[in-house]
Amino acid sequence: MEENNPKRIYIRPKSGRFNLNIKELWRYRDLIALFVRRTFVAQYKQTVLGPAWAVIQPLFTTVIFTVVFGNVAKLDTGGVPHFVFYMCSNVLWCYFSACLTTTANTFTANSAILGKVYFPRLVMPVSSVLSGLISYAIQMVFFLIIWAVYLIKGTSGIHATWALVLVPLMIIETSMLGLGCGIIISALTTKYRDLAMLVNFGVQLWMYASPVAYGSSQISGGLKKIFMLNPMAPILDTYRYAFFGGETGIPWNYLIISACVTAVVLVIGIALFSRVEKTFTDTI
Repeated sequence: MEENNPKRIYIRPKSGRFNLNIKELWRYRDLIALFVRRTFVAQYKQTVLGPAWAVIQPLFTTVIFTVVFGNVAKLDTGGVPHFVFYMCSNVLWCYFSACLTTTANTFTANSAILGKVYFPRLVMPVSSVLSGLISYAIQMVFFLIIWAVYLIKGTSGIHATWALVLVPLMIIETSMLGLGCGIIISALTTKYRDLAMLVNFGVQLWMYASPVAYGSSQISGGLKKIFMLNPMAPILDTYRYAFFGGETGIPWNYLIISACVTAVVLVIGIALFSRVEKTFTDTI
């Protein structure tokens, strides 16, 4: 049998530590679309409000942040109204959190499928990230309506800046960081199930170590240099600057570091994922 027969598809075991076949993923784009639809529909299936929960969840979080951090703790928001300030950061953080937590359960949640049929295993985490993008889009539309009302009213602290062109890049970087962290955890949880229990707790700690409930301007001195090494910190700062402006500007040096960290995390994640997917059926 000749292996160059165009009518046959040959499946061989993967070799090497890093296996990322973009062409193969593109060939399975219909399957990715199917998984995106399945994930999004299953998330809101048998709920009364359906996709409205995509708005309700960050809305409740924003109200709590406004009461606790804005009215009680009276944290400085740089003249930006508390509600829209917290809504802005919550929308992006909710997307990052969803990307990380859903991809972290890739192997364990889909073991029944992965053990029976072949397809590029990265299809699963990629579809989770794209599915989260739908919820993010719904939340973003809601935020933009509120932001536009403040902007039209000429509210102090609300400005449309040139950095709005960077918003798509911040979204892409956020998704890549969430994907990278998520698949690292998913690969490790095949052997260490305790990690699955710690994911939500770890995400909560990461949120409070990021400028979600406060601005980076609240941190000063040497501590701020350490704080800004958190890859989500410059992303959130740039994202918020795009809608509100401010004197601090865009932390370009830390933004470059954040992009490098994101790339490294993604490469490590794909390499680890590629290694574990060969033997996960024996350990899951």
